[in-house]
Amino acid sequence: MATVQRPHTAFQALPLVDIAPLFSNCSEERLRGAHVMGNAAREAGFFYVSGHGVDRQLIDRLKARTAEFFALPLASKLRFYIGNSSNHSGYVPEGEEEFASATVDHKEAYDLGFELDDPAFSRPMLGANQWPDLPGFREDIKAYYDAVLDLSRVLFKGFALALGLPEETFLAHVNRPPSQLRLVHYPFNPDVPEDRPGIGAHTDYECFTILLPTAPGLEVLNGAGEWIDVPLVDGAFVINIGDMMEVLSNGTWVATSHRVRKVAEERYAFPLFCACDYDAVIAPVPALVDPVAPSRYAPLVCGEHLFAQTAQTFGYLKRRLETGELVLPEGAKALSSFGYDALRQEVRV
Repeated sequence: MATVQRPHTAFQALPLVDIAPLFSNCSEERLRGAHVMGNAAREAGFFYVSGHGVDRQLIDRLKARTAEFFALPLASKLRFYIGNSSNHSGYVPEGEEEFASATVDHKEAYDLGFELDDPAFSRPMLGANQWPDLPGFREDIKAYYDAVLDLSRVLFKGFALALGLPEETFLAHVNRPPSQLRLVHYPFNPDVPEDRPGIGAHTDYECFTILLPTAPGLEVLNGAGEWIDVPLVDGAFVINIGDMMEVLSNGTWVATSHRVRKVAEERYAFPLFCACDYDAVIAPVPALVDPVAPSRYAPLVCGEHLFAQTAQTFGYLKRRLETGELVLPEGAKALSSFGYDALRQEVRV
């Protein structure tokens, strides 16, 4: 097998990007901010953003409601088990999710998506959410979801500008996206073995992720093959490129592998996985394809890719695949089909 150059630099810390210019009424300011963000995406595939405008009070209420839910007894949480929903919404107990590394993650989660108001658009990963009956939970979590979903639209515009495309290029396909918010709880237990990570190494399936962490633990793989710590930066989100943006950008930006090590303190994390519409066809943008940079990616349907990857990692869905109740979409990709590892596997002599 021939070697392939890693797409990222040997960064030792994530870039910090002030995205306030993306909110400017001045097109030149927006373009300037987009180029800074695009460079960070190219160098690391991961970066912090400040100047995002999300109200700290929304964040505080998100954290409070999440802590209240995960403090409930397991039996109470299991009343909202994700396997009870038709669109992958609900409580995810420890051991439910397993990535390609086959490690058992030491975490629990609650998954919520775009609150669909028209059943005609219902899909396996899109519909009405399963909400816990805790006072204020739905109101406060949805308020945060809506605010960060609005931020995702600003970032979609910025990514388009950074690629030299019209600002609205991606937003035309972001109307009812299966963009999922995860409320993730990493309990602290000093007796957990070192080989039980918070979450195993993986790339994210969607276009990009907007992450709010509450404690250290995240590690990112740099271009030298080293795992780099991602400390907290007060008031900043962490953004990372996912599989679908790798495809859309024709490899200009490559999804970065990341993991959460065994935590040294209780940790919460709130990733919003930002996707295009369920039926959107994800392929390299034609303007980014030419004889010098031919298309390297076969088209895939956004929601089908998201569903196929999810069905290969969640226990309740894998059991349905085994019984024939579910079938993966035609041409479904295996786990870890994007990022550096996938590029390396493609290059053969």
